[in-house]
Amino acid sequence: MRTYDIERYLNIRSAYGASFGPDGDRLSFLMDTTGTPQVWTLAGPRQWPEQRTFYDERVTFASWSPERPELIFGMDEGGNERAQLFRLDADTGTIENLTAMPDAKHRWGGWSHDGDRFAFASNRRDESVFDVYVQDRDETGDEATLVHEGDGWLSLSGWSPDDSRLLVSQAYSNFDQDLYVLDLETEEMEHLTPHEGDVRYGSASWAPDGTGIYLVTDEGDADTLYLAYLDLETNELEPIVEGEGWNVDGIALDDETGRFVYSRNVEGYTDLTVGEFDADDPIAFETFPEPDLPGGVAGGVSFDPDAERFALSTTGDAVNTNVFVVECETGDAERWTDAPTAGIPRATFDESDLVHVESFDDLAVPGFLTLPEESEKTDDGVPVVVDIHGGPESQRRPSFSSVKQYFLDRGYGYFEPNVRGSVGYGADYAALDDVEKRMDSVADIRACVEWLQDHPAVDPDRIAAKGGSYGGFMVLAALTEYPDLWAAGVDVVGIANFVTFLENTGDWRRELREAEYGSLEDDREFLEEISPINNVENIEAPLFVLHGENDPRVPVGEAEQIVEEVDEQGVPVRKLIFEDEGHGFSKLENRIEAYAAIAEFLDEHL
Repeated sequence: MRTYDIERYLNIRSAYGASFGPDGDRLSFLMDTTGTPQVWTLAGPRQWPEQRTFYDERVTFASWSPERPELIFGMDEGGNERAQLFRLDADTGTIENLTAMPDAKHRWGGWSHDGDRFAFASNRRDESVFDVYVQDRDETGDEATLVHEGDGWLSLSGWSPDDSRLLVSQAYSNFDQDLYVLDLETEEMEHLTPHEGDVRYGSASWAPDGTGIYLVTDEGDADTLYLAYLDLETNELEPIVEGEGWNVDGIALDDETGRFVYSRNVEGYTDLTVGEFDADDPIAFETFPEPDLPGGVAGGVSFDPDAERFALSTTGDAVNTNVFVVECETGDAERWTDAPTAGIPRATFDESDLVHVESFDDLAVPGFLTLPEESEKTDDGVPVVVDIHGGPESQRRPSFSSVKQYFLDRGYGYFEPNVRGSVGYGADYAALDDVEKRMDSVADIRACVEWLQDHPAVDPDRIAAKGGSYGGFMVLAALTEYPDLWAAGVDVVGIANFVTFLENTGDWRRELREAEYGSLEDDREFLEEISPINNVENIEAPLFVLHGENDPRVPVGEAEQIVEEVDEQGVPVRKLIFEDEGHGFSKLENRIEAYAAIAEFLDEHL
């Protein structure tokens, strides 16, 4: 069988982030054909797309005006996450920087329905908190109007149907939020969700008549998220759809027709429901046929102006990401984008198997195991990369990864565990690694590796740990806690020292991260105890550390200190720092260099 190099695999493209134009005939989307995601538009299914932005930096989103042939997109610089907002005139191609404050973050909050204004949250006044701004479409920079001074992590969920109010969310942690309504005339904020303890209120959307809010929540001590309606006149919350043991991840709603798409996350796979709410009864609805989409993981819904259709992106283990358009009433789906696979036959991509591993306390840890064809042809077993997700409140799902397919093509197995602390399996499961229970999740990794060692297709002496961000911490912790299990480790933008990480992370993130990891004030001794940097003498396996110089989340000092300490132990260690990247690698040439180096490292040691 022919194999392909990493450059070919990293040239497999993804199309996602769709938005319908005001005429319903044009669709914008993001695609990484040039090596970084840029804005593209097309006028029909599988037609030739037109590239609309030409930057070296990544575009993070694009949203059409509801009334004019223009769209706003976001872009940061060098991965610093200080996104600016730009307006693109779709007729002339002219682009204007609307925010022009490069030291501040700008988080998109949506167009008003008349297309005259847009809203955003920004930390331009104080780096540690977010305020709410409204800006006329032809204003720039400091002409934006500050309509609310925040005191934490604020984001916006859209304009009311009459454009008089904004829906505001405040996050205290990933499992505790509040919702507010901001009156733009009086600038008063009404608190909608007073509560005690941790309660999630997410994916909030205005009802068509503006008298209620649709959202997903776990209010009432529910373990998983359910779909509910919040009546703004009575402040009563009415459940609509239970997740039946799984999270209702979110709802996309057209606030003129009441048509919606909501999704359940069932063991990592997407279960979609399309329907329409009753105009007279906000919790009654009819459903339409479920669309037949490839891959198994879907999201990013955008309705066309009449809500007759919606666009979304789909992906799967063996299906690279593309945008499909679905007819609401029939469920008929048609692929609109044609993100290429760089000449690699789609039939060569391998699919994963969902497995469950029993951990030290009998907890069932889910994961996705993918084996190459070589596993059926050798008696010695294949080497395996254990790829640990970040977050930690994240989840590995069976979506397409060109890097994973590259390693499979080279004869590696790939195992992606969702250890305790991962989302998607209920609030109780996600809380099992909080603060003092942090190392229990590392013990889950040990159980997974021991399970792999017993697998007949796996070589037990050739297993490597790989992970990014919090997953990088998990790699370092696994190497220090269970050194005899590993042949090598790859740490990408990972945490080596929780104390220095919390001291140096972006001011706007510290409170949210302390809610998960523990605080510097109350838990410093424990954070020092579990930090890999303080247990580095246990590392025996060769280590490769990669980082971005501009990382605002996990500062590059985390990489510098672990490399220095491991090197002093006499353990083989390699470092690769990218000066023009942040928390991860977005530029194609950097990704090629990074993953070619990782492949060389793993080939050497596995």
